[in-house]
Amino acid sequence: MFPENLHTLATLVRDIADRELPPRFSCHSNTRKADGSPVTEADLVMQAALDKALRQQWPEFDVLGEEMDEAAQQQALQSIDAGVWCIDPLDGTSNFSIGVPYYAVSVALLRNGTVEMGVVYDPSRKECFAAALGQGAWLNEHPLEQQRLATPLSQGMALIDLKRLSGDLASRLAAQPPYRSQRSFGAVALDWCWLAAGRCHVYLHGQQKLWDYAAGSLILQEAGGSAVTLEGEPVFRPTLQPRSAAAALDPDIFRQWKSWLRIPQQPVKL
Repeated sequence: MFPENLHTLATLVRDIADRELPPRFSCHSNTRKADGSPVTEADLVMQAALDKALRQQWPEFDVLGEEMDEAAQQQALQSIDAGVWCIDPLDGTSNFSIGVPYYAVSVALLRNGTVEMGVVYDPSRKECFAAALGQGAWLNEHPLEQQRLATPLSQGMALIDLKRLSGDLASRLAAQPPYRSQRSFGAVALDWCWLAAGRCHVYLHGQQKLWDYAAGSLILQEAGGSAVTLEGEPVFRPTLQPRSAAAALDPDIFRQWKSWLRIPQQPVKL
């Protein structure tokens, strides 16, 4: 069964995105934040609308958004035990601003040190990915069945963001790729969901922020997939510091991928 709270969240996100994003698509106008990343009117309008709607629906939870200043983000993160919404109002801003239809809205509930539920909505395709911790993952409220992929890594397709990897690893991937083909689409939250849906086989990113991966990583997890950092740690950590991620849906491919990347095996804590 699709959880009622998740249905409420998905409806809220879809309604706001469908209202605010299409009129601003392909705006060809953006400014740059201090870190050099682009921001458009759509980012700011979406964050304000989501912030207001989430606080009205769940007044007990704080909100942490990408477009807040870092001090406000750090303050919101202190509420993680009680509950805080982590939102990326427009993931894939560069694509959105020039008319490339690969972007999404991502919202996740962080509580008790983990991600409890998340929604990633793709307005271009009207695809709403959602998950609740321990209850499963869905695409447009149809279960994302846990699946084993027959394709070996050597014949697989990878989603790789090369620019945020070390030079040595990026060069090794370029010279000796263990997969058949490679893509980089430019929206982290949606990348996680496409992996969860079996639309690619492995994933690698060197530096993603909390709002980039919080909802998507839960969706992959609940679809049966796995992910670790390049250091072999769990990807999710309630911090504003960027995290790396190596992931796959199929467990056999995941083992092959970790082995090729030389990811250390973390010791089991007793």
